[in-house]
Amino acid sequence: IFAGIVASLPTTLRNAMVNYTPADFYTFVLFALIAIATVVGVVFINEGQRNIPVNYAKQVRGNHVYGGSSTHLPLRVNMAGVIPIIFAISLIMFPPMIAQFFVNAKSVWLAHAATGTIQLFQGKLFYAVAYFLLVFGFTYFYTAVIFHPKKIAENLQKQGGFIPGIRPGQETEKYLGLTMSRINLVGATFLGLIAILPLILQVFGTGTAISIGGTSLLIVVAVAIETAKQIEAQVTMHEYDRI
Repeated sequence: IFAGIVASLPTTLRNAMVNYTPADFYTFVLFALIAIATVVGVVFINEGQRNIPVNYAKQVRGNHVYGGSSTHLPLRVNMAGVIPIIFAISLIMFPPMIAQFFVNAKSVWLAHAATGTIQLFQGKLFYAVAYFLLVFGFTYFYTAVIFHPKKIAENLQKQGGFIPGIRPGQETEKYLGLTMSRINLVGATFLGLIAILPLILQVFGTGTAISIGGTSLLIVVAVAIETAKQIEAQVTMHEYDRI
């Protein structure tokens, strides 16, 4: 996916230059600023996390003392990645796709319902609102699938760890769940806006040849950041091997 998106950039830029006119100058500048702001926002949200402080109580085993250290538990803002957008796209395309098979149905009621469904999903406002809500909902759903505050609380308690001011066990579980829910609100809203960014630009744009896909930018930036981290990790390991 990353290679396909990057490979299409030269063609997009070439088409933009071919169709460029002096009247489009300010539009191109506006789109460039939006693209830069989107990339900055994607990096900020993708790398954003809240560090929950965790302390470990000292444990005496024989003549040795273990624990007594402090660390943190990172909760990422965008823990779900692009998965909610993929789910939302698949689901929002399903009703009109099914409705196409019933447009010419013998039943008048069924044919009208199919036609109405297709027209409804062709409306930009309805499509944008439905798309945003689906991405928002799937973000919470997928985060709930991969993030388990109960298991984290149990593991912390077994290892003698605790969050300052929060009792181990159920209170830690509730605290982690509530904190993740609040953080997820920011991530879900951002993903929803990124998903409908092309629709917003179509409404307020002026028909420039450049198109900005928020999802594409999200994928490109996420893959680029992860690749940079992998390279940095390999370089660090190589330096340790030399030492």
